[in-house]
Parts: sequence; structure tokens; C-alpha cells
Amino acid sequence: MMQNKNLFEELKHQLRNGTMTNRLVIINICTFLCIHLFLAVGKITGSDGFEVFVRNIFTLDATLFGCLLKPWGFLTSIFSHFGLMHIIYNLIFLYFSGNLFERYFSGRKLLAIYLFGGLLGGLSEVISSTLFFPEEFHIVVGASGSIMAIFAALAFYSPNTKIYLFGLLPVRLFVLALFFFAKDLIGIGSADGTAHFAHLGGALFGLLAMQNLNTEKNILEKLENFVVVVHTRIQKITRKKVKEKKRKTFEDINHEKKKKHDETDRILDKISKSGYDALSKEEKDFLFNQSKNA
Repeated sequence: MMQNKNLFEELKHQLRNGTMTNRLVIINICTFLCIHLFLAVGKITGSDGFEVFVRNIFTLDATLFGCLLKPWGFLTSIFSHFGLMHIIYNLIFLYFSGNLFERYFSGRKLLAIYLFGGLLGGLSEVISSTLFFPEEFHIVVGASGSIMAIFAALAFYSPNTKIYLFGLLPVRLFVLALFFFAKDLIGIGSADGTAHFAHLGGALFGLLAMQNLNTEKNILEKLENFVVVVHTRIQKITRKKVKEKKRKTFEDINHEKKKKHDETDRILDKISKSGYDALSKEEKDFLFNQSKNA
């Protein structure tokens, strides 16, 4: 029990104070667990409603009509995974590329490139499906587009940085980026179940984000500011609601106290007029409980 509590406290600490990379990894894991909890309940109860709910909330419909009907899928899908190997592969890639990105840039920039790289990746998949595969229906899930945005940005910013594959083989970032780019180009049109256009769209955003660095024209700088503004507004709204809830709770407590006080006065007046024996059982119990709490 203590270990579970310590784990929960550590997760809370990482979400509040950890690196942005760690926060994104935790959010992806929690989303994965939520998805499979819903699917498990659906299987146990024999209800298809849970699977429909998961598809409607956590996936991006790659058809034009579908994504317009459920636009939140552009956001939720980049934190969602169904397959165990899919999430393991993506989170390993996210952990190492995210930590490397945070050596050069702020956590807020990482969040901005993750979000908007994923959004452009999803949009690229929808556009390509509409133009080239209009008869096909498929959904998009996974953080791959977001991760490709981070990796492409790193490869452009620091192309000669070496990473060691499997801890042994040294490879420069730009070589690995070219390999992934070629792999996605070759995979277009194949039935491998991979959203190649989402990967390419994410990579394109990563390259755009590195243009005009440290200038007012830099798109990542503007999006970072946008993320900060949105986050600040959300915090203000949340704090306001918490304050209102506390105020309402305080008012409710005072109202309850007044009701009990008035009821006590009424019962005491009844005793003074008619005696204790005139009280009902409920009134006697109420008076007894009030005397204990006094």
C-alpha cells in the first residue's frame, strides 16, 4: 500500500515539477491505461458502447466529414495508443528525443512542437486520405507525428550530433532522420497500418519550427507564447472555480449551522411550553446529537 502511495506521489510530483518530456510520457501512459480500462469494461459487460466511446473520443477520423464532426480527435489522438508495442516504441523514442530537445530548448517549446507537430501530422493524414484514398475509412492514433516533429527539429538544429543505437552503433541525427523520411515515403500507399502522411506532416512542422530561430518570425516562438497564454487562462479559470467552490462550501456550512441552531431553539421552546415528554423521538434524538457535538 505504501509503495502504491509513493508511486502515486511521484507521478504527481513529475506532472507538476518534472521535465516536459516526463510529463508527456506520463500523460501518454495514463491515456493508454484509460483506453484499455474502457475496453476491458466493455468486454466484461458485453457492451459495444465502450468501444464506440473510445473510438469517438480518443481517435482521429481521417475522413474529411469525420474529422469535422469530431475535431477534438486532432488533439486526443496524439496522446492515444491501442497496441502495447506501439506505445512502448513511441515512448522510448519520445523519452530520448524529448530529453535531447530539452538540452537546447525550453520545455514549453517542446510542448508546443509536440502539440502542433501532432496537429499538422493529423491534418496531413486527413488531407492525403481525402485526396488519394477517398473510398477508404481509417482512424489515426499515436504520438508518432508529434515525435517526428521533435526529431526532425533536432536533426535540423544539430545534424551532426551522434546518438548510439542500442548503446553501441554511433549514428548522426541527420542520417537517422533521412532514414525515417525515406521509410515513410516508401511506405505511402502500403497496407502496413502506419499513418505515413502523419509522420511526414509532423516532420515538416519540425523543420518549419527551426526556421528563423531567435527572431520574431520564428513560428515556434509564437506558438510557445500561445501555449503560455492558454495555460495561464486555464489556470485562472481553474483557480476561480476552486475559490467559488470553497466560498459555496463555506456558505453551505454556515447555512447548515443556522438550520441546526434554529431547530434547537424551536425544540427548547417546545420543552419550556410543554415539557420534555412532549418531544417526538426524532426531536429527542436531534437534541441528544446536538449536545454531543456541542
